[in-house]
Parts: sequence; structure tokens; C-alpha cells
Amino acid sequence: MARFFNGKKIELLAPAGNMEIFRSVVNSNCDAIYIGGKSLNMRMMRKGYNFSDEEVKEALDLAHEVQKKLYVTVNNMLNDSEIDEAIEYLTYLNDIAVDGIIVQDLAIIQICKEHNLKNFEIHSSVMMNVHNIEMVEALKDLGVSRVVLSREMDLKTAKHLQNQTGIETEYFMHGDMCTVNGANCYYSSVVLGNSSNRGRCFKPCRWSYKVKKDGNVYATEYPLAAKDMYMYEHIPELIESCITSFKIEGRMRDADFIVNLINIYGEAIDRYIEDPLGFNRKKHAEELFEGRKRDFTTAYAFGRPGLDFINTRYEGTGKFYSTGKVFSSPTEEPKITDKAINEVLSELSSYTSNATSKHKLSVKVNNYEQAKLCLEQGVDRIYLPSEVLCPDEFITLEQLNDLVNKKNNTKIYLDLPQMMNELQFEIIDQYLSNHGHLFDGLLVSNLGAIRKYANKYPLITNYNLNIYNNKSVEFYKNLGVKEFTLSFETKNNEIGRLISSSNDSLELIVHGPMRVMYLDHNVYENIDALEPYDKADNKYVDNNILVLMTDKGENPVYIDQNGKNHLFTSKELCLLPILKDLNFDNPLSLRIEGQTYSISELENIIKIYKQAIEDKSKCDELFLDLKPVRAGFTLGALSFKTII
Repeated sequence: MARFFNGKKIELLAPAGNMEIFRSVVNSNCDAIYIGGKSLNMRMMRKGYNFSDEEVKEALDLAHEVQKKLYVTVNNMLNDSEIDEAIEYLTYLNDIAVDGIIVQDLAIIQICKEHNLKNFEIHSSVMMNVHNIEMVEALKDLGVSRVVLSREMDLKTAKHLQNQTGIETEYFMHGDMCTVNGANCYYSSVVLGNSSNRGRCFKPCRWSYKVKKDGNVYATEYPLAAKDMYMYEHIPELIESCITSFKIEGRMRDADFIVNLINIYGEAIDRYIEDPLGFNRKKHAEELFEGRKRDFTTAYAFGRPGLDFINTRYEGTGKFYSTGKVFSSPTEEPKITDKAINEVLSELSSYTSNATSKHKLSVKVNNYEQAKLCLEQGVDRIYLPSEVLCPDEFITLEQLNDLVNKKNNTKIYLDLPQMMNELQFEIIDQYLSNHGHLFDGLLVSNLGAIRKYANKYPLITNYNLNIYNNKSVEFYKNLGVKEFTLSFETKNNEIGRLISSSNDSLELIVHGPMRVMYLDHNVYENIDALEPYDKADNKYVDNNILVLMTDKGENPVYIDQNGKNHLFTSKELCLLPILKDLNFDNPLSLRIEGQTYSISELENIIKIYKQAIEDKSKCDELFLDLKPVRAGFTLGALSFKTII
């Protein structure tokens, strides 16, 4: 089954959560269906859902009988213990020749290449966060035939990207949305041990938060809770933007709800193809509106939605709409305890060696004064960010030259923007063409930047590329990357195996507040929209920094010069108590996330870690002397074990 408008292929892509629902969906007015197997996909939370291997084959046969396609989600982030399972499962999907797989972890592409699995198309998941032309070209080179575009991409940009690359594009047209940029939310993982990148998000974005800034408190209710995507009235704009596949979210929805939704959208697409001049955009809009769970939004399709993106309808129920079960409530970040430390050390003991080589120390800074301090302290590497947290500004050329003249053996790397649109590539290209010789390398956060700069500068991948297994390391190494920062979602029973099985240079974040959300959504706009109802100072950061408050703590939200919001943990990650047992054949680079510290705070932290690296026997003593400057210390995701 296929639809066309002026020669443009149009596919209505529908979800099905289990075989019973699939039997209804396959006979609905869609062109393709996506499903998940019993493991390795992003919808593992609900009992009785997903498909056995036999059911995948049955679903494929049923879909092909009615000329429809079947795509299978293999879109989890994988750990090393799951690689063999992934090879076996992908081989099975290749043998039965499903029409396509949807992937997040680039280890999947590496596996497909190594095992010559070519009987299905490879589509990038929205969790791959595709947002620039360089990234699309890199994925095309790797055999990806379709990309699900970043949720923050407007249709004008989507059209330009497709016209420049020729790749098929997929765009969400209806369903549950997230305020955080794809694969850049770690809050559920570090607070609850449930990774949103592994299909176990407990939705801390839907907690009730108050906003506090400048000593004022604002009643914001749910400042991170997105409305549901709704593009029913904009089918013409989707088609004009060269979107190939119109995707409905909802693998956890029941059959009646999802089939009705599919048929309404399918009928509208057919009406538009048949009679575009007489097309009634609102024919079934009232029915969809009456049946909605949350309120509706067109999200970023036509530009930044601002506070209109945020939902209040039925928020605060504390339940998944699909299951009725409570998903979570505000939860304090886990504290460091002797029990937690001992669990990590016990897990590490099976993998560590008698190596005596010393680790290196790197620091991510936010301003010139911090960078100068790092040089004075003789750290091995500093990262100067392109996305500077306000009120600081990017260092001047005079300051950069001064740092270069004073650096001695310290390496200076430029930390590129986490998400890079075409304008940012233009800016970075010009800056590096003039001043790139002053840097020893680049810290990169997206595949497009790797493709662009791998043959020009030494590259280190940042943590948000979610390197969680050695197949991913191998993948990026083949693209020219020299060093790899591990995902800080790595659990206590994963980290030893991941580090010990690698022969490559690895960096581990060991200290600092963790950035657990990266958002285009601007929480600061609440200050202009609301009147304060109370007065209170921030507990741990300056009053000019906005914080989100629950009864369990305060999370600072910094804004950078481009308007991106960066939500940090209230506690500081501190791996000092386990540093003495981080002994591997290859020394690590240990990173301090120093952007949000004062000069005196950062100086003290650097000195303590330098002493610990010099003499690991002092780690326990140094930890007792180290006082938190935020809400306390945490081991983050290392407080938890892998959830299978």
C-alpha cells in the first residue's frame, strides 16, 4: 500500500503494542506498522506488551498480505552484556526480512555491518536526535535510509534538510511528546535508576515544580510537561515539507483508541490527495479534541512554541495514561552511603587490575578565570564550552591567546555545541578556520560534528553520545574519534566490564553537578508570564539562577547564550570514594564538570582530585575532608544495578 501526492511518497506509520492490537491495526487505514520485540526496545514498561519472535514473523506475514510494511524497533541503548542478544535478534530479523528496523544505538549499525545483515532497511530513531545535514550525510554513508527528525525541528528546516540530502524523513504527527531533546534526558536514570534511553523513563518532567528566581517563587504547576503532538490540521504542510512518513506515537495505547486515531488521520490524508482544493482541515478535529488525553500542540513544527507547549490537563494524576499505574513522584537524588560505595567496589573487583599508571585529570570550565585556574593547577586538559552558561560569556580572543601562552603541558579543547544546526556549523567553521590552530582538539556531541571535523582535529566524544558498550566505541573509532567519554548512565554492575574490555582511551566524569536535561524549551519564560506568590532565596546557587523546586529539593536550570536550558542535579556527582579501585590496564581521564562552581570551590576540588590521583591510598581521607557545595554528594547511576 502506498500513497502519493504530486509524486511524493506518503506513508502513515501506525503503532501496535502487542499481537492482539496488531490484528486490528493491520486492517486500519495505515501504510506501515511499527512494533517492538520482547527486549531491546524503548517500550519495556508494560506487562503483556511487545512481540515474541514468532509473533514478529506472524505480524510480518499479515502485513504483507495486505501490502503494508512492518518496522521493528531495536531502539534501546545497549550495554555490553546485551551485544550477543542483539546479534542473535538482528540475525533473526534479517532472516525473516522485516521491512526495516528503527535504531538509537550506533552499535546496532556496527553489528549489521560486521554480520552482513542487509535484508532490512535501517531507520534512525528519534532518540538519535537527527538535526543537521552533516549528521544525515554520515548516516547515509552508514546505510541508513530514513531518519526520524528531531522533535525540535520545524518543517521549514525539515524540508531544507531533505532537499539537501535526498533521504527519507519521518516526523511525529500525533501523540506523547517530551520537552527534552532526544536522548538528552538522564534525570530518571540518575535519580531512579531507570533510563529513558533504555525504555524505562519514569517521567520526572511531569512532576509538579515551583519556579524560583531572584528571590521570588512562582506557581508554575508543571513547567516541563509537554502537550501531545497534534498535526491533523496540518497534513498539507507536512506533505509540502517533503516528509515521507507521518508517525503516530502510541505503542502502549489500546486497540480501540489507536485504530480510531489511525482511521481519522488516514481518511484525512486520502481526502487531501483526492481533493486538495476542497480539503476540510477540521472535519474530524472536534472528535480528536474531545477524545484527547492531554491538550494538543504543534510543538516546534512552525517555530518555538514557548509556554504554549506546556500541558496542565490531567497532569498531576501521577499515572501513565496507557496503564493507569503510578509512574513516579518527586524523589530525592540518591545520597552516597557506605552501602552504595561497597556495592560499586564489589562490582569493580572482578574487573580491575594491579595497574599502577596514573589517571589524567580534565576539567570543563565556563569562563576565562576558571580556565586560568586550571592551568595554574596543572590539569591535563580543559574544555572551553561553545555553549556558555549565563551570565558568563565566551572567552575573548585575547583571553584565548593568553591561555595558550600559559598552558605548558595542559591541552585546551573546544567543546562544540551539543546540538548544531546549519547556522552553528557556519559559526564554528569560521571560528576554527581563524583560530583552530590554538586548540589541541575538539569535544564533540553529535555525529554531524564527527563527520565534519574527524580528519582535521583530535576528537573526544562527549557523554551525551551515550557510549554504553564497546561496539559503540568501535563504531566511533572507525570514524576517526581518538577518545571516548562514557555515558554517565552506566550502572555499578556495568562500569567495570565496560572499561576493562576496552583498549581505547576513555574518559569518566567523576565530579560535579550533572546536566540531566538539555532543552530548547525555555523555563525562564515563566518569570515573564507569572506574578510571584512568595519570597525565598535559592539554597545552593545564586539567586539569579532559576531553580525548579519540589518538596525533595531544588534543581538549578542554567540558560546559555543561545537560549538553551540546562537542568542540573541538585547534588554533586562524586566518585572520589571509588577512585582508589579504578585500576585498569589503561589509565583513565577523570573529568570534573566545573562550569557551575566558583573559583574557590573549583580550586579546592581540583586540588583534592590531584592528590587522590597522586596517592590513591588517601582517597578515603580526602573524601572525608571534601565538603559538598550543593545539596550533597551522589554516585548518580552508579547507585543502581542494571534493570533487565
